[in-house]
Amino acid sequence: MAEDLVQYYGTGRRKSAIARVFLRPGTGEWKVNGKKFEEHFVTEQQRVAAKRTFVVAELTASFDVVTTVSGGGVSAQADAVKMGVARALIEFNPELRKLLKAEGLMTRDARQKERKKYGQKGARKRFQFSKR
Repeated sequence: MAEDLVQYYGTGRRKSAIARVFLRPGTGEWKVNGKKFEEHFVTEQQRVAAKRTFVVAELTASFDVVTTVSGGGVSAQADAVKMGVARALIEFNPELRKLLKAEGLMTRDARQKERKKYGQKGARKRFQFSKR
């Protein structure tokens, strides 16, 4: 039988983006949907957001990260990855929970897109009002 694969799993969500994050002990290599980290997250802000959990926990080069993300935009996906990594790290070491919670990395950002209402142009925007 093959060697047992040691990995820690966490799910992150933000808006309609969902990230499944697998942490495997390694050298700090990232794969997002089978692509390199830099290919998927193009802007610096997205990269910083996705890696923030590791920076806070000071474990930057101790895990290889394999994630699959779907839905939402790229920025929401970066935030979803951030939360997924935080949850996976807690599975690895429950003592990190207090530190990550204090940094706000364990909180699910519940803000969603508001639905469009009937009789209006959008969620809040009305059709132009005409007196005459």
